[in-house]
Amino acid sequence: MKKILTLVTCILSVMLFAGIASAHVTVYPKETTQGTYEVFTVRVPTEKDVPTVKVEVKIPAEVNITRFEPKPDWKYELTKDATGKITSVVWTATGNGLSSTEFGEFKMNGKVADDAAQISWKAYQTYQDGSVVEWVGAEGSDKPASVTIVKAKPAGAETDSHGNANAAAPAVGETAQSNISLYFSIAAFILGVAALLISLRKKR
Repeated sequence: MKKILTLVTCILSVMLFAGIASAHVTVYPKETTQGTYEVFTVRVPTEKDVPTVKVEVKIPAEVNITRFEPKPDWKYELTKDATGKITSVVWTATGNGLSSTEFGEFKMNGKVADDAAQISWKAYQTYQDGSVVEWVGAEGSDKPASVTIVKAKPAGAETDSHGNANAAAPAVGETAQSNISLYFSIAAFILGVAALLISLRKKR
């Protein structure tokens, strides 16, 4: 019995750790289409005991960002190249920033290049104590850059010239609820198997 309970505890701990470890700066949607206008949402969770006070995102060559949604208690500054293309955006808190129990979403709109295959978003998260977390690594690293996969444009499809979004970032509540339901289902299954084994042992 003790071995079974230990196994269940280990599995639940691993699932909990995986959920925490996945909480990093992410850009949604995770998939888009060549030549389309898209609203990209930068989701920033605070993972330290001090607030997040600044977020910088480098704008890759595969997308032309032109508009930003105003966010209360935050201001933003843009960097452009010689052609006028926006190459980075920096959001800076004018208030308290994002505390350890909070996350923030920063929205920007732009056109995906006609020949893009993927968009790799390098982000830099600055905390109130001056520390900076660089989300620039490869997939699978401790601090990976968020990547948006770009699908080929369907043959004969027309590009929307009005800048409307084609996809939205999934709601945090929906994602969290889905993960919690999955974890409880797995835990219930394990406990059910444990109860069955105990019952069979008693019959013997």
